[in-house]
Amino acid sequence: MTNRTLTRRDFLKVAGAGAAGAATLGAAGCGSFTNTITQMPEEYLPSGGSRMNVVLVLIDSLRKDHVGAYGSKVAKTPNLDAVAKDSLRFTRSYPESIPSIPARRGIHTGIRTFPFKNWERWYSEDVGLWGWQPIPRDQTTLAEILSEEGFYNLFVTDTLHQFRPFYDFHRGFHAFHFVRGQERDFFRPQTAESKKKIEEALIGGPNGSHAEEIMLQYYANTLGREREEDWFAPQVFLKGMEFLEAAQQGQPFFLTVDVYDPHEPWDPPEKYTKMYSDGYGGPEPITSSSGRSDWMTEAQLERMRALYAGEVSMMDHWLGNFMQKAEELGLMENTMFVFLSDHGHAFGEHGYAGKVVTALYPELTDTVFMIKHPQGKSAGKTSDFFVSTHDVTPTILGALGIEPPSPLQGQDLTPLLDGGETEEARPYFTAGYHDHVWARDDRYAMFARYDGAEAKLFDLENDPKMDKNVSSGNPGVAKKMFTDYVIKDAGGPLPSY
Repeated sequence: MTNRTLTRRDFLKVAGAGAAGAATLGAAGCGSFTNTITQMPEEYLPSGGSRMNVVLVLIDSLRKDHVGAYGSKVAKTPNLDAVAKDSLRFTRSYPESIPSIPARRGIHTGIRTFPFKNWERWYSEDVGLWGWQPIPRDQTTLAEILSEEGFYNLFVTDTLHQFRPFYDFHRGFHAFHFVRGQERDFFRPQTAESKKKIEEALIGGPNGSHAEEIMLQYYANTLGREREEDWFAPQVFLKGMEFLEAAQQGQPFFLTVDVYDPHEPWDPPEKYTKMYSDGYGGPEPITSSSGRSDWMTEAQLERMRALYAGEVSMMDHWLGNFMQKAEELGLMENTMFVFLSDHGHAFGEHGYAGKVVTALYPELTDTVFMIKHPQGKSAGKTSDFFVSTHDVTPTILGALGIEPPSPLQGQDLTPLLDGGETEEARPYFTAGYHDHVWARDDRYAMFARYDGAEAKLFDLENDPKMDKNVSSGNPGVAKKMFTDYVIKDAGGPLPSY
């Protein structure tokens, strides 16, 4: 096909087609789209010329202590480590809301999801966690703001919850692609062959029936995989690379790459598992039962950790391919990259496996957050400023010099890139996960039920891993943190459902 300039009609077909446009790009692949385009006409750029591009990379369930740049001796992450050398790396990053959907609401809007006001379960098969619902229609998304500014917005994800009915997380994106099949996405029908594969998985524990339900569908979705490119993280980053090629001709652009791995189930290609496990016999612990971990043997827990680490390394490898593509396309000099994770996952620490509401320890709450600026601002430096998921939108807008249409609750972190300080220092930080809350300051971390009951307190100065609960000896501290931090940030007593 002969290369040609994108016509206004062609542009509107892609930019305004919504789901239809996504289906076209998803079915044909961005390669066919970019092969027909040599340039984006000047008239499609915002007035005043091209702006800096932005790429947001969101990695689900990535623990901070599994990234080499954060001191990990567990998993190998050479590409994230290379990113860190060129980025401002935040050492105290925590989600303001957990897990996936509540965290993403804050990421895309700059508005906190906590304290989960006006929560309702949208349909019977939806996840029943407080705050787990679509972005409210009266909240404007980052993509919608950038669209008004003339940015070409693209979105690729395999995080299945975002493309369930009514969730509408693609708002503001001109082209989007959903990689189907993760977890219990009803993507393919279960068959006798796929159901037999359940024998390969270790199923049991406090939520065994739920784990079995997930794995029966997951095996149906993944039956027939052959090449590494058939796994989910490779699919997401490969589509991200195609989107980079398309967006190169439509600068300025905003690209969100939202990858579900290393979220469970953990079943990376064998070469990645062998990096962390010498061998194992028996059913594979490729999903946790989200509760107490004492139903598993130590060998099974070790294998689970190895599978997770293998999935982290697979994700990191394909992230490296994605970054190499950006380099080849000449995008590094005018593109800002933001990397973060939404939460972690427990693997037997403190006696839990999974994302347990009553176990808000570092393995679940400590996350990755890095900003790579094209001008190399604060490259290789670290900041101990408390940062969170809802800081993403104000930071990107601040870096682009764009005023939000209404006040945001997150903070613009760009002054930190310039070596300065933000307008308002954070002496503490709070978060919510369903019916539990979490808070920390420079000295202590505390988590409790939404009404302050069952509080646990930890002295971070002497116990950074939060192994010893000191609430009984410091009852006033835990109460003060709940009242002065949690209730203050919530604007009053927390709702319950």
